[in-house]
Amino acid sequence: MTLRMAAVAANFDRDLEADFARVERLIGQAREAGVRLLALPEGTLGGYLLSLDGTAEPPPAFTADSPEIQRLARLAGDLVVTAGYAEAAGGLIYNSAVCVTGDGVLGQHRKVHQPLREDEHYAAGDRFEAFDTPVGRLGLMICYDKAFPEAARALALDGAQIIVCMSAWPGARTNPDPDLAKDRWKRRFDLFDRARALENQVVWLSANQSGTFGSLRFVASAKVVDPGGEILADTGVTEGMAIAELDIEQALDLARRSMGHLRDRRPEAYEPAWA
Repeated sequence: MTLRMAAVAANFDRDLEADFARVERLIGQAREAGVRLLALPEGTLGGYLLSLDGTAEPPPAFTADSPEIQRLARLAGDLVVTAGYAEAAGGLIYNSAVCVTGDGVLGQHRKVHQPLREDEHYAAGDRFEAFDTPVGRLGLMICYDKAFPEAARALALDGAQIIVCMSAWPGARTNPDPDLAKDRWKRRFDLFDRARALENQVVWLSANQSGTFGSLRFVASAKVVDPGGEILADTGVTEGMAIAELDIEQALDLARRSMGHLRDRRPEAYEPAWA
Protein backbone atom coordinates (compact mmCIF):
# COMPACT_ATOMS: atom_id res chain seq x y z
CA MET A 1 0.00 0.00 0.00
CA THR A 2 1.62 3.23 -1.16
CA LEU A 3 0.56 6.00 1.17
CA ARG A 4 1.02 9.73 0.65
CA MET A 5 1.11 11.35 4.07
CA ALA A 6 1.83 14.74 5.57
CA ALA A 7 2.77 16.30 8.90
CA VAL A 8 1.99 19.96 9.57
CA ALA A 9 3.83 22.75 11.36
CA ALA A 10 1.36 25.59 11.96
CA ASN A 11 0.21 28.04 14.60
CA PHE A 12 -3.12 27.59 16.36
CA ASP A 13 -4.54 29.82 19.10
CA ARG A 14 -7.67 30.59 21.13
CA ASP A 15 -9.62 31.84 18.12
CA LEU A 16 -11.49 28.62 17.41
CA GLU A 17 -13.12 29.83 14.20
CA ALA A 18 -9.72 30.85 12.85
CA ASP A 19 -8.36 27.45 13.88
CA PHE A 20 -11.11 25.67 11.94
CA ALA A 21 -10.50 27.90 8.93
CA ARG A 22 -6.82 26.96 9.06
CA VAL A 23 -7.67 23.26 9.41
CA GLU A 24 -10.01 23.46 6.43
CA ARG A 25 -7.34 25.15 4.34
CA LEU A 26 -4.69 22.60 5.31
CA ILE A 27 -7.00 19.68 4.57
CA GLY A 28 -7.76 21.22 1.19
CA GLN A 29 -4.05 21.59 0.40
CA ALA A 30 -3.39 18.02 1.51
CA ARG A 31 -6.24 16.67 -0.60
CA GLU A 32 -4.97 18.54 -3.67
CA ALA A 33 -1.52 17.00 -3.07
CA GLY A 34 -2.97 13.48 -2.94
CA VAL A 35 -2.37 13.09 0.80
CA ARG A 36 -4.45 10.43 2.59
CA LEU A 37 -3.07 10.80 6.13
CA LEU A 38 -2.67 14.29 7.61
CA ALA A 39 -1.16 14.97 11.04
CA LEU A 40 -1.98 18.30 12.70
CA PRO A 41 -0.32 19.57 15.91
CA GLU A 42 -1.08 19.31 19.61
CA GLY A 43 -3.64 21.96 20.53
CA THR A 44 -5.02 22.32 17.01
CA LEU A 45 -8.45 23.21 18.38
CA GLY A 46 -7.99 26.17 20.72
CA GLY A 47 -4.21 26.30 20.95
CA TYR A 48 -1.81 25.17 23.67
CA LEU A 49 -0.79 26.87 26.94
CA LEU A 50 0.58 30.41 26.98
CA SER A 51 3.34 29.32 29.35
CA LEU A 52 4.54 26.28 31.28
CA ASP A 53 4.87 27.99 34.68
CA GLY A 54 1.48 26.81 35.91
CA THR A 55 -0.27 30.19 35.65
CA ALA A 56 -1.66 30.12 32.10
CA GLU A 57 -5.34 29.76 31.33
CA PRO A 58 -5.98 26.43 29.58
CA PRO A 59 -7.65 26.26 26.17
CA PRO A 60 -11.38 25.57 25.83
CA ALA A 61 -12.23 21.92 26.45
CA PHE A 62 -14.62 19.71 24.46
CA THR A 63 -16.00 16.23 24.97
CA ALA A 64 -14.92 13.52 22.56
CA ASP A 65 -18.38 13.53 20.96
CA SER A 66 -18.76 17.31 20.89
CA PRO A 67 -19.93 19.33 17.86
CA GLU A 68 -16.32 20.53 17.48
CA ILE A 69 -14.97 17.00 16.99
CA GLN A 70 -17.87 16.20 14.67
CA ARG A 71 -17.00 19.31 12.67
CA LEU A 72 -13.38 18.18 12.42
CA ALA A 73 -14.56 14.80 11.11
CA ARG A 74 -16.73 16.43 8.46
CA LEU A 75 -13.79 18.53 7.29
CA ALA A 76 -11.60 15.42 7.11
CA GLY A 77 -13.97 13.72 4.68
CA ASP A 78 -12.05 11.04 2.79
CA LEU A 79 -8.77 11.82 4.59
CA VAL A 80 -7.53 10.35 7.86
CA VAL A 81 -6.74 13.36 10.05
CA THR A 82 -5.17 13.55 13.50
CA ALA A 83 -5.38 16.65 15.69
CA GLY A 84 -4.89 17.73 19.29
CA TYR A 85 -7.45 19.33 21.59
CA ALA A 86 -8.36 19.73 25.27
CA GLU A 87 -10.79 16.98 26.22
CA ALA A 88 -13.38 17.35 28.97
CA ALA A 89 -14.25 14.00 30.60
CA GLY A 90 -15.42 12.98 34.07
CA GLY A 91 -14.92 16.43 35.52
CA LEU A 92 -11.27 16.52 34.34
CA ILE A 93 -9.47 18.05 31.36
CA TYR A 94 -7.00 15.99 29.35
CA ASN A 95 -4.48 17.04 26.73
CA SER A 96 -5.83 14.75 24.03
CA ALA A 97 -5.52 13.76 20.40
CA VAL A 98 -8.12 12.36 18.07
CA CYS A 99 -8.01 10.56 14.73
CA VAL A 100 -11.00 11.11 12.44
CA THR A 101 -12.39 10.60 8.97
CA GLY A 102 -15.71 11.71 7.58
CA ASP A 103 -17.18 8.57 9.14
CA GLY A 104 -16.30 9.75 12.64
CA VAL A 105 -13.70 9.06 15.34
CA LEU A 106 -11.30 6.18 14.68
CA GLY A 107 -9.07 6.50 17.74
CA GLN A 108 -8.03 8.75 20.61
CA HIS A 109 -5.14 9.32 23.02
CA ARG A 110 -4.72 11.22 26.27
CA LYS A 111 -1.24 12.57 26.89
CA VAL A 112 0.47 10.44 29.52
CA HIS A 113 3.70 12.31 30.25
CA GLN A 114 3.48 15.93 31.40
CA PRO A 115 6.50 18.26 31.32
CA LEU A 116 7.26 21.06 33.76
CA ARG A 117 3.95 22.28 35.25
CA GLU A 118 1.58 21.07 32.58
CA ASP A 119 -0.09 18.91 35.25
CA GLU A 120 -1.47 22.11 36.78
CA HIS A 121 -3.86 22.23 33.82
CA TYR A 122 -4.41 18.65 32.63
CA ALA A 123 -5.04 15.22 34.06
CA ALA A 124 -2.75 12.48 32.72
CA GLY A 125 -3.70 9.61 30.44
CA ASP A 126 -2.72 6.08 31.39
CA ARG A 127 -2.29 3.98 28.24
CA PHE A 128 -0.99 3.64 24.70
CA GLU A 129 -3.19 1.70 22.29
CA ALA A 130 -3.00 1.28 18.51
CA PHE A 131 -6.10 1.13 16.32
CA ASP A 132 -7.02 0.30 12.75
CA THR A 133 -7.67 2.95 10.09
CA PRO A 134 -8.16 2.98 6.30
CA VAL A 135 -4.44 3.78 5.91
CA GLY A 136 -3.09 1.15 8.30
CA ARG A 137 -2.78 0.52 12.02
CA LEU A 138 -1.96 3.76 13.83
CA GLY A 139 -0.73 4.83 17.24
CA LEU A 140 -1.00 8.34 18.68
CA MET A 141 1.35 10.18 21.01
CA ILE A 142 1.53 13.76 22.24
CA CYS A 143 4.75 15.78 22.53
CA TYR A 144 6.65 14.78 25.72
CA ASP A 145 5.35 11.21 25.36
CA LYS A 146 8.04 10.66 22.73
CA ALA A 147 10.82 11.23 25.25
CA PHE A 148 9.94 7.85 26.78
CA PRO A 149 10.99 4.81 24.71
CA GLU A 150 8.40 2.62 26.42
CA ALA A 151 5.57 4.70 24.96
CA ALA A 152 6.44 4.18 21.31
CA ARG A 153 7.44 0.57 22.01
CA ALA A 154 4.02 -0.13 23.53
CA LEU A 155 2.35 1.12 20.34
CA ALA A 156 4.72 -0.86 18.11
CA LEU A 157 4.07 -4.03 20.09
CA ASP A 158 0.34 -3.34 19.67
CA GLY A 159 0.87 -3.51 15.92
CA ALA A 160 1.17 0.16 15.02
CA GLN A 161 2.66 0.52 11.54
CA ILE A 162 2.54 4.31 11.73
CA ILE A 163 2.96 6.44 14.84
CA VAL A 164 1.76 10.04 14.78
CA CYS A 165 3.22 12.33 17.43
CA MET A 166 1.52 15.72 17.75
CA SER A 167 3.42 18.41 19.63
CA ALA A 168 3.56 21.95 20.91
CA TRP A 169 7.33 21.63 21.40
CA PRO A 170 9.05 24.93 22.18
CA GLY A 171 12.63 26.06 21.95
CA ALA A 172 14.86 26.08 25.02
CA ARG A 173 13.56 28.04 28.03
CA THR A 174 17.04 29.04 29.23
CA ASN A 175 19.84 30.39 27.05
CA PRO A 176 17.80 30.03 23.83
CA ASP A 177 19.75 30.26 20.60
CA PRO A 178 18.67 33.25 18.48
CA ASP A 179 18.86 30.87 15.50
CA LEU A 180 16.01 28.45 16.16
CA ALA A 181 17.56 25.90 13.80
CA LYS A 182 20.48 25.62 16.25
CA ASP A 183 18.36 25.48 19.40
CA ARG A 184 19.17 22.54 21.66
CA TRP A 185 15.50 21.69 22.26
CA LYS A 186 14.96 21.61 18.51
CA ARG A 187 17.88 19.18 18.27
CA ARG A 188 16.29 16.96 20.94
CA PHE A 189 12.95 17.09 19.12
CA ASP A 190 14.60 15.80 15.94
CA LEU A 191 16.63 13.15 17.74
CA PHE A 192 13.57 11.72 19.44
CA ASP A 193 11.69 11.58 16.13
CA ARG A 194 14.44 9.65 14.39
CA ALA A 195 15.28 7.37 17.32
CA ARG A 196 11.67 6.34 17.99
CA ALA A 197 11.15 5.50 14.31
CA LEU A 198 14.39 3.54 14.06
CA GLU A 199 14.24 1.58 17.29
CA ASN A 200 10.67 0.45 16.59
CA GLN A 201 11.04 0.25 12.81
CA VAL A 202 7.82 2.15 12.18
CA VAL A 203 6.79 5.07 9.99
CA TRP A 204 6.77 8.22 12.12
CA LEU A 205 4.85 11.45 11.54
CA SER A 206 5.76 14.41 13.73
CA ALA A 207 3.49 17.48 13.69
CA ASN A 208 4.22 20.60 15.74
CA GLN A 209 3.07 24.10 16.49
CA SER A 210 5.03 26.89 14.82
CA GLY A 211 5.60 30.56 15.53
CA THR A 212 4.98 31.92 19.02
CA PHE A 213 2.18 31.75 21.57
CA GLY A 214 2.46 33.58 24.87
CA SER A 215 5.97 33.00 26.21
CA LEU A 216 6.58 29.97 23.98
CA ARG A 217 8.52 29.90 20.71
CA PHE A 218 7.84 26.65 18.89
CA VAL A 219 10.46 24.78 16.85
CA ALA A 220 8.04 23.67 14.06
CA SER A 221 10.14 20.93 12.36
CA ALA A 222 7.22 18.78 11.23
CA LYS A 223 8.53 15.70 9.49
CA VAL A 224 7.97 12.22 8.10
CA VAL A 225 10.54 9.59 9.11
CA ASP A 226 10.91 6.12 7.60
CA PRO A 227 11.44 2.88 9.60
CA GLY A 228 15.20 3.26 9.21
CA GLY A 229 15.20 6.63 10.95
CA GLU A 230 15.73 8.61 7.75
CA ILE A 231 13.86 11.90 7.38
CA LEU A 232 11.83 11.81 4.16
CA ALA A 233 10.36 15.31 4.45
CA ASP A 234 10.83 18.17 6.92
CA THR A 235 9.44 21.70 7.23
CA GLY A 236 12.45 23.06 9.08
CA VAL A 237 11.75 25.71 11.72
CA THR A 238 8.99 27.40 9.77
CA GLU A 239 5.31 26.77 9.10
CA GLY A 240 4.66 24.23 6.38
CA MET A 241 3.58 20.75 5.40
CA ALA A 242 6.07 17.88 5.14
CA ILE A 243 4.78 15.45 2.51
CA ALA A 244 6.20 12.01 1.72
CA GLU A 245 5.05 8.88 -0.08
CA LEU A 246 5.93 5.38 1.01
CA ASP A 247 4.80 1.81 0.48
CA ILE A 248 4.15 1.12 4.14
CA GLU A 249 4.15 -2.69 4.06
CA GLN A 250 7.26 -2.84 1.90
CA ALA A 251 9.12 -0.30 4.03
CA LEU A 252 8.34 -2.21 7.21
CA ASP A 253 9.31 -5.55 5.65
CA LEU A 254 12.63 -4.21 4.39
CA ALA A 255 13.49 -2.54 7.69
CA ARG A 256 12.71 -5.66 9.72
CA ARG A 257 14.02 -8.35 7.37
CA SER A 258 17.55 -8.75 8.73
CA MET A 259 17.39 -7.11 12.13
CA GLY A 260 13.86 -7.10 13.51
CA HIS A 261 13.98 -4.97 16.63
CA LEU A 262 10.58 -6.16 17.80
CA ARG A 263 11.20 -9.78 16.80
CA ASP A 264 14.63 -9.97 18.43
CA ARG A 265 13.59 -8.61 21.81
CA ARG A 266 14.57 -10.55 24.97
CA PRO A 267 11.96 -9.41 27.50
CA GLU A 268 13.21 -11.81 30.17
CA ALA A 269 16.53 -9.97 30.23
CA TYR A 270 14.92 -6.60 30.90
CA GLU A 271 13.52 -7.40 34.33
CA PRO A 272 15.30 -5.21 36.91
CA ALA A 273 17.45 -7.06 39.40
CA TRP A 274 15.51 -5.54 42.28
CA ALA A 275 12.09 -6.70 41.04
